[in-house]
Amino acid sequence: MRLFRRGESASTLDLLIAGLGNPGREHAGDRHNVGWMVVEELARRHGGSFRSKFKGRVAETRIEDARVALLQPETYMNESGRSISAAARFFKVAPKDVLVVHDDVDLDVGRLQARAGGGLAGHNGLRSIAQVLGTPEFLRLRVGVGRPERGDRRPVADYVLSPFQADDDVDSIVSRSADAVESLLAEGLTGTQQRFN
Repeated sequence: MRLFRRGESASTLDLLIAGLGNPGREHAGDRHNVGWMVVEELARRHGGSFRSKFKGRVAETRIEDARVALLQPETYMNESGRSISAAARFFKVAPKDVLVVHDDVDLDVGRLQARAGGGLAGHNGLRSIAQVLGTPEFLRLRVGVGRPERGDRRPVADYVLSPFQADDDVDSIVSRSADAVESLLAEGLTGTQQRFN
């Protein structure tokens, strides 16, 4: 089952895929940047090359027969919506055709959850996006990063701004997350939820 049908809107895209993160070399491996990592993996797999636009980096490419834009907002997490709304306006994409890939502390490390809409769970990036799009009804791929372990006194905000542990196998998490995005395009939301949630 296809998630998108051509000719339903004036959009030049089937899906705008935004991976959330923070700019700067010091944040490259942070848990909070897993969305960026997934978008980079999709660009690598599908021959996308990034250029600066929309207060971020964007790569247009095809995944199977779907035309997509891969976006890494460079506005810092709590202003992600500014970049995503600029790209959505440019490509004439409705909120329902925006997929946001983001870290989630309420899921165990490596656990995935694809969904349409839902709450914001205190995530500043999601709050910013819902505010500028005027709705929380966009697609999400939640990538579990877990919470600090017992005895780890760091606040959650500091925890997500620290790197994955070696035994988290971040390469596998990113690869499986990219597989889930490809599944969304090929099999639709229900099929992806059955395989990955």
